[in-house]
Amino acid sequence: MKVIGVRFRNAGKIYYFDPKDYEIEKGQHVIVETARGTEYGDVVLGNKEVEDNKDLMPLKSVIRVATPEDDAKEARNHEKEKEAFKICLERIAKHGLEMKLIDAEYTFDNNKVLFYFTADGRIDFRELVKDLASVFKTRIELRQIGVRDETKILGGIGICGRPLCCSTHLSEFVPVSIKMAKEQNLSLNPTKISGVCGRLMCCLKHEADTYEYLNSKLPDVGEFVKTFDGVRGEVASVNVLRQTVKLLVEVNDEKELQEYRIEELKYKPHKKKDKLKLSEEEKKALAELEKKEETSKLDDN
Repeated sequence: MKVIGVRFRNAGKIYYFDPKDYEIEKGQHVIVETARGTEYGDVVLGNKEVEDNKDLMPLKSVIRVATPEDDAKEARNHEKEKEAFKICLERIAKHGLEMKLIDAEYTFDNNKVLFYFTADGRIDFRELVKDLASVFKTRIELRQIGVRDETKILGGIGICGRPLCCSTHLSEFVPVSIKMAKEQNLSLNPTKISGVCGRLMCCLKHEADTYEYLNSKLPDVGEFVKTFDGVRGEVASVNVLRQTVKLLVEVNDEKELQEYRIEELKYKPHKKKDKLKLSEEEKKALAELEKKEETSKLDDN
């Protein structure tokens, strides 16, 4: 069967549709029917033949390739969204609601206006919805999102100096854990491994598998190993990327640090323990980060 991949938001999830008899290429725009109604989407995957997949079925069909009139309507919708955002801000202030408005979005057919917001806890916005419906004369949907989604929508620059992963190429949030930071020998200081959103940085996942593999080839700090020239010493430190080990060895009745490549050691690689060895300071930082991560999971549900 033939499919195309379509996105409705920048770095958003890719949805698949049946192109029917249209020859659609990446970079074009299409009009499709979704659960929210008729939508205008960006094609990120042109016509592609794939095996029948139950997970993709049933596929909705493309209504048409976007025309210049459709492009113009989409541009007008974006202009209307800016006005809708201002009006909603005024109405939120009028009703005295403790909520932060993040974005406003019109469906392509103008049958619905969606407002995305963040808030601490639940908000009773029924009166606000009625007020907005009387202004826009269409269906209104207010959707509470978490801090990660807020950052994805707003975008920004990370501590690396590059645009945020979530707003550029991550279509979905990946699970990130403290173990990943520890595996990469990063400080568990929350300010060092937290992103703009205040949660663990998504990029910790990028190299997690590589670090896990490299760490599995190294001995633990404090472990005693032998070299091929017969020297026995205690592992003082390891360099994961260079795959080197510093051993505390005895030379002429004195302790001395010597560096060896992992190939120079008589050592059988073993599976790393899942349990992390943490200092008291790291445990406090860990507790703070885990509390934030748990809050994030509640927010995003």
